[in-house]
Amino acid sequence: MKTHLGRRPFSAMELHTLFSGYVYGDEKQPREQAKHWHFWLPLLAYYTGGFSDELGSLTLEDVHLGTGTAYLHVHTHGKIKARKIPIHPHLFSCGLHEYVQWLTVHGHQRLLFDLPAKSGRYSEKARIWFSGEGERAGYLQKCALPTVDQHGHKTALSSLRLNFEQQVRISAMQLGSKAGFCYLLGLKEYPQREFADMRLLQKIVRGVRVVNAHTHWQRFCNRH
Repeated sequence: MKTHLGRRPFSAMELHTLFSGYVYGDEKQPREQAKHWHFWLPLLAYYTGGFSDELGSLTLEDVHLGTGTAYLHVHTHGKIKARKIPIHPHLFSCGLHEYVQWLTVHGHQRLLFDLPAKSGRYSEKARIWFSGEGERAGYLQKCALPTVDQHGHKTALSSLRLNFEQQVRISAMQLGSKAGFCYLLGLKEYPQREFADMRLLQKIVRGVRVVNAHTHWQRFCNRH
């Protein structure tokens, strides 16, 4: 029997708690098996609106950091159209450029190289780590955040896409670009394969609010 009424986005307070949790702090949890994707997946989900399977499948060839607008080429979700999502400035502040350089030096092909697939999908491992399963507590529970609120609405990793959607909708409306909103979400309402004005998309994406300006990948690596 269904025990919840559907997913909802995280509140501002919940986002602050989520991105100030132990993964983004200075101390490891007892018996924690830290993975780089634990740090990057929630950030990428929030600042790009990508699904776990999309983000888990990203290769370094999908990360475009050269001249012009830096973007991620997201193109693996069956129901959602491929799209080029401008990289939010805060992801660079979090150390994305340094992380990509580190991956290159160490010969890794995927952006989230240490996120394993199960039955060809990355979302299952991500779901269990983030939301828990059975008696196994997930990151949400360890941050003292509910997976189902008092109204019966559920929060999960995909809730971060809803946060992205909320904010880029407002940003796109302010910039008068419904087409840009539909493209960034991979919606079929935007029929073309490409979006010509990447600078406009960049402006829309910058409407996503920064949560925890002190987040950095090197801080994650240096936890003790």
